[in-house]
Amino acid sequence: MPNDPVDVLIIGAGASGAAIAWSLLETRMRILCLEQGGHISDQQFPSRRDDYELARYGDFSCDPNVRQLPQDYPINVTDSCIAPVNWNGVGGSTINFLGHWVRLKPSDFRTRTLDDVGDDWPIDYQTLEPFYNANDANTGVSGLAGNPAYPDYTPPHPPIPVGVLGQTLAKGFNKMGWHWWPSDVAILSRDFEGRSKCVNAGTCDLGCAAGAKGGTNFTYWQMLENSGVELLTHARVREITVDENTGMASGVLYHDAQGQVHEQKAEMVVVACNGIGTPRLLLHSKSKNFPDGLANRSGMVGKNLMFHPLRGVAGVFDEPMKGHEGPMACSILSQEFYESDSARGFVRGYGLHSGRSTTPMTHALGGYGIDAPIPWGEQHREIMDNIYPNLAGLTVVSEDLPEEHNRVTLDANLTDSDGIPAPKVTYRLGENTRRMLEHGEAKAEEVLLAAGAKKILSKSDDKVWWRAGWHQMGTCRMGNDPARSVVNGWGRSHDVKNLFIVDGSIFVTAGAVNPTSTIQALALYIGESIKTNIANLFDD
Repeated sequence: MPNDPVDVLIIGAGASGAAIAWSLLETRMRILCLEQGGHISDQQFPSRRDDYELARYGDFSCDPNVRQLPQDYPINVTDSCIAPVNWNGVGGSTINFLGHWVRLKPSDFRTRTLDDVGDDWPIDYQTLEPFYNANDANTGVSGLAGNPAYPDYTPPHPPIPVGVLGQTLAKGFNKMGWHWWPSDVAILSRDFEGRSKCVNAGTCDLGCAAGAKGGTNFTYWQMLENSGVELLTHARVREITVDENTGMASGVLYHDAQGQVHEQKAEMVVVACNGIGTPRLLLHSKSKNFPDGLANRSGMVGKNLMFHPLRGVAGVFDEPMKGHEGPMACSILSQEFYESDSARGFVRGYGLHSGRSTTPMTHALGGYGIDAPIPWGEQHREIMDNIYPNLAGLTVVSEDLPEEHNRVTLDANLTDSDGIPAPKVTYRLGENTRRMLEHGEAKAEEVLLAAGAKKILSKSDDKVWWRAGWHQMGTCRMGNDPARSVVNGWGRSHDVKNLFIVDGSIFVTAGAVNPTSTIQALALYIGESIKTNIANLFDD
């Protein structure tokens, strides 16, 4: 039997779903959020266990194909060099993201105008700036004001320490005369509103038991659950339903934890399922009005998938770098090579991010996201005694250009436990990205040597990191042209006037920075646009 209709139905309780729910609170509409996973308490985080490091390879892996928990769905990655990774539950992937919190730059919104690649966004940095600021305040962002690579803004909390590792690498950047800056992080440098400051445990990906990391489980959901927003967990949406007479979304069908199907009616549907899950849901939501998938009259749903392909370069120094002390991925970053320079042989650019080292057992098992264990025996002792303590590395975070052949489709055979077709990812590294990564590796090596590295660890091949699919973007892009995009400039479907998308799938270009800050700023902007247009929200 159908449940009582709601005003706003949000699918997904992660970064974007939580942010737009918060934005819409003041409307006093009835808001219901459906989440296919559960609500994990901080007492259940692996970071509280003695064997926490092993959880990265089991029940708390970032890869759903490894976890295989009841709330997960498989992803076919046989035709991709990068595996998408996520977390299904309240807080979404902010449960195990690493807290690196960088904004897109103004040029990222104008790549067609500036560099004749990709497409310009229908909005710009200035439009999102107040929403970046509001989101930083809600999340509890730490950082240093005055970064010359950006228009001026001030993070709400002081920067976290960059550590010996960051200080060492900064000297290398200074010697080269290249830009660097302490990373903005969604990690508290001081106690704030009942959350503790970072305790430098290095377990960011295993649930931050201290509450220092700004996952939405500790930020937005704390506010939402005290403000009347309804949350139904273990509710996996099967399809979005459509009224055949009006062509409008009428609600959803969803499975409960026992697999039973329920109907939920709604006046407005908001999709917040990430760059893989959102096209999967739309493509499966077929009807007489939308035989090729909901909101897909353009044929663009699932196309233009973008990741951030990664490669790492490490240097061995004479002194301990203490890299395992502190947040895993957050120290300093350089955007010296972020903007286009035709002399480099590629367009757009990349960042050089100084991540810290993983904890000892994780390093021995192959690091984070690489999975190539170090040898046993004498070589094992040599690495752990004389190399691991003295390591400092840089990660090349490259921009990915939108290409239609990189896409998400429905797998013909693979399904989740409720029989819903699994997403199939088809992705290959573009030649522009390949040249960008090679350039980045060479520049990273120069910095490490300038910083005093005595040895650069040899690169075994030219492959990108396999589990580099944290950032999933572009599969339901924004745009003014309904023939070339899925949603308009404020997230409303061109085809279904009461359907909105708020996650990373609506990105037009990828930039070369972690997207969560922008995803949530977009969700707040879309929420504000809904409120501004509330009187004629569903008009043409």
